[in-house]
Amino acid sequence: MDAALRLKDESTLSDDLTMTMHWIQHNHLLVLAVLILAGSFFFCHRAQAGPYAALVAELESERPLFERNANELRYPASLTKMMTLYLVFESLAKGEITSNTVFRASRYAVLRPPSRLGLQAGNSITVEQGILALVTRSANDAAAVIAEGMAGSESAFAQLMTEKARELGMSRTVYRNASGLPDPNQVTTAWDQFRLGKSLYKDFPQYYPYFSTTQFQFQGRSFHNHNHLLKTYPGADGIKTGFVNASGFNLVASARRGGYRLIGVVFGGTSASARDAHMRDILDYGFAQLDGREYTIRTVSFDEPEPPALLSRPKLPERSGQKPSSKKKVKLADNTSPSNKGENERRKDAWQVRVGSFTAKKSAEQRLTQALKAAPYPLRHARAMVAARTKGGKKLYLAVFNGMKKEDAVAACKALKRKRIECISGKSSS
Repeated sequence: MDAALRLKDESTLSDDLTMTMHWIQHNHLLVLAVLILAGSFFFCHRAQAGPYAALVAELESERPLFERNANELRYPASLTKMMTLYLVFESLAKGEITSNTVFRASRYAVLRPPSRLGLQAGNSITVEQGILALVTRSANDAAAVIAEGMAGSESAFAQLMTEKARELGMSRTVYRNASGLPDPNQVTTAWDQFRLGKSLYKDFPQYYPYFSTTQFQFQGRSFHNHNHLLKTYPGADGIKTGFVNASGFNLVASARRGGYRLIGVVFGGTSASARDAHMRDILDYGFAQLDGREYTIRTVSFDEPEPPALLSRPKLPERSGQKPSSKKKVKLADNTSPSNKGENERRKDAWQVRVGSFTAKKSAEQRLTQALKAAPYPLRHARAMVAARTKGGKKLYLAVFNGMKKEDAVAACKALKRKRIECISGKSSS
């Protein structure tokens, strides 16, 4: 597996190191030395940002208030557990299981990489313990236990997850496991995660408060929720964090103020704190728009804006030989070509603005950042990119925003020219 996909789950490093050191004390000193050297290398390595995407939309109207690369494919990481919980809530609502239903941990489940509850093969957890383990600890072993208990195997459960995604309108999402552990074919988008967050809130109001749980006690240990916005952002009451190296730090957050509920989605943070700061910023921006107030975004993206990374769309999962128990098979829609109405409309009315040409790529990237800060609203739907061109034997780098409506392109240039930033708008050639 690609080294970029190796999992180092958020907020679990100290817990897992403590458990490892306890085991090492009863083993050979040579093993201890090797692990210490490996650990020093690991902790010196700073997590890199994954491809950036972000979205803030009002829940009822689905009106986008901030949008960056929101339809581009991204790795969900532990945001995957939102769909795992959706299927759990659905089964609870149908009476197929209860909060006291017991699932037993298999050897496969307990060997899932961290973050974990620390289950041993043969241990049991109740459905409610599993829910709380996913919400707070983001426990991968608990996710696998739930998947096996409900569908017989994790692969069969992932198949059900993808089917449910199609039912909820998540047309670009594919699930391969119940936890979000790295898989290059497990992808989603910011808009799809918004739809899932909205569905959790609207479909299961009786279970949605689980996402506000800040602490969970299990077998004498206390696990705290990774979603720090629950304590630091007024009105926040969910939903889920996620991290793998390939995705960066992700977050889906829901908050209510002044009669409005917003759901925000952020992919690609360099750290949990950077991700949280950006989420607070764009949520504030969204609420300000609804209140008719001006607000200047301070954290438009992470580091320098790069052209949005386009992940390859995976093939839809093949049917496993094992049939999920008491679940109706749903034929998966083939969404392997971008032929839906929304994307056709974007191509039909695709405008762009060019905000400068430079001899150095770094300068073009800096201009994109400057433009985003100067005109965040008209550029909210645009895709930032640096295009290389050769003119007179000289290589130039163009700072460009693509995929815009005409009115946004015109408004962007007006705003940028007021700030004395070069801007040329026109119909995209692509």
